[in-house]
Amino acid sequence: MVSLTEDFDLLAEIVSSVDPSFRGADQRELAVCLDDARQQASANRPQGFVLAAMRVMALANNGHTRVIPNAAISVLPMRFVSIGSRVHLLKSSLHGGETPIGELIAVNDMPVEDVLSRSAAYLAGTKQRKRVIGPILLSWPFALSELGVSSANPCTTYRVRNTDGNVFIVKLDHDDAVPAGTLYPRNEHGRSDPDWAPETFANIHECDVGLAIALPSFFDPSGDRLEPCIAQAAERVSACRGDGLLLDVRGNTGGDFLRTLPLIEAISQHPELRQVAVLVDKFTFSAAIVFVALLKHRLGQRLTIFGEEMGDRTTFFAEGDLVTLQHCGAELRYSTAFHDWTLGSVDDTTPEDIAKHVVAAGSLEIDRGWIASPSDLSAPDSEYRTILRSL
Repeated sequence: MVSLTEDFDLLAEIVSSVDPSFRGADQRELAVCLDDARQQASANRPQGFVLAAMRVMALANNGHTRVIPNAAISVLPMRFVSIGSRVHLLKSSLHGGETPIGELIAVNDMPVEDVLSRSAAYLAGTKQRKRVIGPILLSWPFALSELGVSSANPCTTYRVRNTDGNVFIVKLDHDDAVPAGTLYPRNEHGRSDPDWAPETFANIHECDVGLAIALPSFFDPSGDRLEPCIAQAAERVSACRGDGLLLDVRGNTGGDFLRTLPLIEAISQHPELRQVAVLVDKFTFSAAIVFVALLKHRLGQRLTIFGEEMGDRTTFFAEGDLVTLQHCGAELRYSTAFHDWTLGSVDDTTPEDIAKHVVAAGSLEIDRGWIASPSDLSAPDSEYRTILRSL
């Protein structure tokens, strides 16, 4: 019979000898947190172990290296997502289809900023990455209790300010909890619908001021979908006659950047294409960040980055794999390879096929801020036109 102790042993092995991102962790703090996870496992406390394991993995300070609790926990039927610097309740909440989009103000009378501050130690990566993966903790009753947010009653109260500026209260009994995966996707993208994913094709928008292409997800486990999409996009780019070009990689959580190289090549070798924009958000991650880095290196001042700070630095650890902790049900994402798209360096963990493409792209600062609401994201043509006109 699989036990939590076996889950702990797998966690400890990955931390100690598999994932190089832990080389920079505070080893004394790591030992303390591992001991806490061991105690939770020995006491057979699945939720306690999941939260303790999240704390351990967060010490790597690497956005790819983390425990993903979604499949292991139940949450209250509310979907919270970070939009800009705020947390919002989205309409897909199981609490009711008519629940308006509103900004979360407080949980059990604790300001949401304080709750997020207490959550930070359990979340991986940069501050922006924590904003992507952190909202699930706001609806997980066990985590709220461990963070000192829960009330004595078996319910949680949320204070929300709606789009008209009015504040309303939502109070939910903990018995109403649902599997977290129904509301929170493993690869969080920020849309209202948890099942949303970037199109499986290059969504091309043409207008009088240029061409906009919403790129598909770079994650293609079947190996037969992404390359035709990239080829189609590259063909359309090559046919441009000097108009502006906009590439939308919002919500694109990554995959294989190597398969996007033909599009980068088509853009960089098109002399009539004077101005290019790329639209990003905090949910732009991993290979999608690398895509932007390669474009910036090739195009220099010809590329304008619109949006908000992306979900990771340009120096990180990635590759690796995803394994399931069999007893508790959570997933553990570990890393094995060093990426440095800031200075363009590699080390002995960087795969050869990646190392030969690594360039110094800097920190990829945002040139022009742009944050869309979920409703804007569902009909992007007008924002595409605005951005293209500005080029």
